[in-house]
Amino acid sequence: MEEIEVGEVFTITDENNDEHTVEVLAKVTLEDIDYVAVSFIEDLQEDTEEDIDIFFLKIDEDGDLSAVESDQEFDKVSKAFDSILEDE
Repeated sequence: MEEIEVGEVFTITDENNDEHTVEVLAKVTLEDIDYVAVSFIEDLQEDTEEDIDIFFLKIDEDGDLSAVESDQEFDKVSKAFDSILEDE
C-alpha cells in the first residue's frame, strides 16, 4: 500500500461492517510508528467546526490501518496531533 497523505480520502469499515468515508487531517510519526488523524467526510462538509469527530489510526509496517488500542497510546497521539492542528 502506498503512503497515506494528508488530504487523502478513503473508506474504512467499522466493527459493525458499516462503511464510512474519511479524510486524513494530519499525520504524525511517534517512536517510528505513523499515525493519522481522520474525520468523517460528512462532518467535514458541514460548516460547524465543533461537531467534527476526529479519530486516530495507526499505520502498521504493511500500510494497514488499525485503531489506537491503549489509553496511554491514545493520550500520547492525541497530544501530538493537538499541537499540529493548533498550528494550522
